[in-house]
Amino acid sequence: MSAKRLPETTAFVRITELCWLQGKIVGEVRADDYEWHFQWSFKQGKLSVQPTLGRALIIEPLGRFLEQSDYQLEPGGDYAFTIRAKF
Repeated sequence: MSAKRLPETTAFVRITELCWLQGKIVGEVRADDYEWHFQWSFKQGKLSVQPTLGRALIIEPLGRFLEQSDYQLEPGGDYAFTIRAKF
């Protein structure tokens, strides 16, 4: 019997702005045919993602990625993480 693999989608993140003083990270995230712009106000714990189309698919995994990686992120940097779902 073979183990059934979970579906996976790779999300690609680009950080366009970071300000430690304001507690803000701004960027773009792409997964499959979707593309969003986000702003994470980490001092307030708020993540906003636009547009609304497909936002429910990305907001939770993006939030986890940002929380785990925030001190390693740099403006102009390109990053990727895997989501256990097929978009």
